[in-house]
Amino acid sequence: MKVPCPVCETRSLVPFQTIKGIPYYRCETCEATVMDSSCWLDERRERDIYNLHDNHPEDEGYRRFLSKMTRPLLERLEAGARGLDFGCGPGPALAGILREAGMDMSLYDPFFHPETSVLDRQYDFVSCTEVVEHLHRPADTFRRLDRLLKPGGWLGVMTCFQTDDQLFANWHYRRDPTHVVFYREFTMAWLARRYGWRLEVPAKDVALFQKIQ
Repeated sequence: MKVPCPVCETRSLVPFQTIKGIPYYRCETCEATVMDSSCWLDERRERDIYNLHDNHPEDEGYRRFLSKMTRPLLERLEAGARGLDFGCGPGPALAGILREAGMDMSLYDPFFHPETSVLDRQYDFVSCTEVVEHLHRPADTFRRLDRLLKPGGWLGVMTCFQTDDQLFANWHYRRDPTHVVFYREFTMAWLARRYGWRLEVPAKDVALFQKIQ
């Protein structure tokens, strides 16, 4: 019997590849690739790896990397728009860049900024950078992100899109043990249809969704 996909929640997961004893599945509905849940790290080990990340807000190289998201997002926002950096991590560089551009930013991260009151509001935009690949229950999170958006609001998602199946085993993104779900551009289009969002892909590995009014 096929296993439910954590992205689209249909029973569409089929065996894809097993790499060094870790099984991965491919969803026949949304084309996500999913690590077997028995291989997911526990919360403590996951946090330990996140604490090793060296993403300083003042690092110019990191700021250039984030500009793939911030530049097209800012082109679509009005000055002073209210935003949430969802999964911002310990050093919320992206929120800092958006604040510098005049945006009113709130922060949420289950490990580093766990204040849940920010999840009770709605926003003009939500940024979600290098987050969705870590999610154990992505469908729940995408539903929450939809609720966080005002009608007409923007959701920016940045994650490395999975493309070449032949390169998957040696792909640097797969080798991060906290990365458990991998998305293709097709998966982003499926999410847009599912939630009634309009999708744009303004740069490699960046999806911008607009919640239809």
